[in-house]
Amino acid sequence: MLPLRKMIQSPQHSDVVLDRLMSLHPKVIDLTLGRVERLLARLGHPEDAMPPVVHVSGTNGKGSVIAFMRAALEAAGKRVHVYTSPHLVWFHERIRLAGELITDEALTELLEECERVNGGDPITFFEITTCAAFLAFARTPADILILETGLGGRLDATNLVDRPALTVITEISLDHQQFLGDTLQEIAFEKAGILKPGVPCVLARQAPEVEAVILRRAEELNVPVTREGADWHAAPLAGGFTIRKDGEEQYLPAPGLPGAHQIHNAAVAVQALAVVPGFDIAGPHVARGLQMVQWPARFQRLYAGPLVDILPEGWELWLDGGHNAAAAHAIADEARDWSRSGDARPLHLIFGMLNSKQPAAFLAPLGEVAASVTTVEIPGEENTLGADDLARVAQESGHVAKAAPGVATALRDLVDGADSPARVLICGSLYLAGGVLAENH
Repeated sequence: MLPLRKMIQSPQHSDVVLDRLMSLHPKVIDLTLGRVERLLARLGHPEDAMPPVVHVSGTNGKGSVIAFMRAALEAAGKRVHVYTSPHLVWFHERIRLAGELITDEALTELLEECERVNGGDPITFFEITTCAAFLAFARTPADILILETGLGGRLDATNLVDRPALTVITEISLDHQQFLGDTLQEIAFEKAGILKPGVPCVLARQAPEVEAVILRRAEELNVPVTREGADWHAAPLAGGFTIRKDGEEQYLPAPGLPGAHQIHNAAVAVQALAVVPGFDIAGPHVARGLQMVQWPARFQRLYAGPLVDILPEGWELWLDGGHNAAAAHAIADEARDWSRSGDARPLHLIFGMLNSKQPAAFLAPLGEVAASVTTVEIPGEENTLGADDLARVAQESGHVAKAAPGVATALRDLVDGADSPARVLICGSLYLAGGVLAENH
C-alpha cells in the first residue's frame, strides 16, 4: 500500500472515522500480522466466513488483472466482492460488495465497529480498514472475493486468509524496496508469501531469478503452479490475442483497456478464471468481460471535463497511475505504437511522484518518446516530490523539462507553446491520477 493520500472528495460521515483511524499507529506502514490477527479474533474471525477468495499479489498489473476477472465473472452473472488499494478519489472504491461500491452508511458503521472493538490499541490504517472490509465481505452474500494485497504479501494484512481458492502472482519488479528488500529475489520472497499449502497458483511471466524463488516456495508447500511461458502462452493477433495451452489455442477479442501490456494482463486473468476451482466461466462471458472492462487511471483517455476543455481540437489527454520503471516501459511501448501507426503528434508528459519512488528510473525509458516533461507536485499529498526537484531530475535524465504549479497551468503552457496538436500524458503516481480525476470531474 502506498502512503495514505488525503481524500479528495466531498465530506462524508466515513471521512471523520477514517481520519481518526489514521492516528492509531505512528507509522503508515509497519509490516506484521499480529495486530490484524488480534482484531480479527475479537471480531469473531470474519475471514473464515468470506466467499471463496482469489488472492492476488505482484508488482505490475494487479489492478488490471482483477478488473478483467471481475468483468468476466459479472458477465457470467456471478456476484463478486473486490478489495483493492489505494483508491483514486473516494475511499469507497477499495471495497466492492457483490458488484456495488460500499455505501457511506455501511462503511461508517463497519469502521466504527472495528474502532470500538480495537479499543484504542495500536494498529495501522490499512490493517484496521482491511478488517472492516473483511467484515463487509463476510456479511454480504457473494459467489467469490478477489482480494488484492496492499504491500508485498507475506506480512500484508490481507494474508490472514488461511485457505484461498486460488492465488495469482503478477509480474514482479523493483518497487517499495524500503519495505520489501533491495533485490528482485527478496521482493519475490515477500510476494510469494501468499502461497498456501496445496492451493493452486497462476504465475505471470517473471524474470528467471524471480521465478526461481517462487517455484522453490511453491515446491515447499506442494502448490500446483500454472506458469506463463511454460504451461501457457499469450500472443497478439489481429483484432485480439490467442492463448495456447495443452496443445489447444483459444482466440479472444482485444481487451477494453488500451496498451499492448493489457493483452498480457487479460491473459493472466483468463488463466486464473480457468484454474479457480468451482467456476466454469464460458468463453462468451470471458470475451464480453474483457471488452467491457473498466479500470480508471490505467492508460485512460479523458474525453470530457474542465482539464480536457483546456486543450484545442486535435489534442488528446491521457492518464496513467504507473509509478515504476516497468510501467514507464509500457508507456514507451504504447507511444512507439502510435508513431508506427503514422500518428506524428508529439507526446508531452505532466509528471508528479511520491518521495518514496525513483523518478530517474521512471523517466529513463521515456527519453526516446517524450517531447517534454512538465513536473508538478501532487495536490494534498505531504509525501510529494517538489516540482522543481523533479524538473532537475528530468533534466539530468536528458529531458526538456520545467516545473509548473499545477496540472491546469501545465496544460495551458503546453498549448501556448505548441504550433500543432499533441498528446499529453499525466503520469507518475496513482495519487496524482486521483487528484486529476477529481479536478476533471
